[in-house]
Amino acid sequence: MTIVDGNSSLWLRRFNPADQARVRLICFPHAGGSASFYFPLSQTMPPSVDVVGIQYPGRQDRRHERPIGDVGELADRIAAEMEPWTDLPVALFGHSLGATLAFEVARRLERGGTVPLALFASGRRAPSKHRDERVHEGDDRTLLAQLRKLNGTDAQVFGDEEVVRMILPALRSDYRAAETYRYRPGLRLNCPIFALTGDDDAMATVEEVTAWGEHTTSSFELRVFSGGHFFLTTHAAAVRDLISQHLANI
Repeated sequence: MTIVDGNSSLWLRRFNPADQARVRLICFPHAGGSASFYFPLSQTMPPSVDVVGIQYPGRQDRRHERPIGDVGELADRIAAEMEPWTDLPVALFGHSLGATLAFEVARRLERGGTVPLALFASGRRAPSKHRDERVHEGDDRTLLAQLRKLNGTDAQVFGDEEVVRMILPALRSDYRAAETYRYRPGLRLNCPIFALTGDDDAMATVEEVTAWGEHTTSSFELRVFSGGHFFLTTHAAAVRDLISQHLANI
């Protein structure tokens, strides 16, 4: 596949192509999220960075496709779809479920001979830090209550029954992927890992996030922001600057 525009792949979306970029930043959404979550980042990132969002099946323009509720299957599919996009050095950014998925994609890329410039893991405990969570097994009310608690979704969405019905299958599938994921020990990554977290995130303690350092042979840095699970929306400019500065220095 030749990359010609933002719609050249069902899986990867370029909202603001940076044709003179030196690095491509592949962004992985959270559970229930979509590629468009990273549209604001694509607008404000320096032109040296080409921002690409991953679009999982089962949402937005892919809502008629079967959602994939398994991190391994998603990682296999995304790593294969990314191959034409590695014409530039790539870095990976993932939030929550997206961080785990970005890690597994990085493992697959490295096995294929492509070492990412960096992995930015946001709002997610390290892969080796397991919690017994079963939100995906609950009823729709339980699932939506969890979504409200995290404050990452516009409150107006919950008042639109049609929208709620539309997002529930993908949301449940994403939670299934996150909660059934089991880390398989193996070689550590060879790229630097930068972990970002909120100091009041019930989904990932600072201790759990610090353990990301165990998953790389390269450097590790931790940045703690004020806020909860979606700290990156209130600290968008600081997160953008952190990413761009690290990429400029690699």
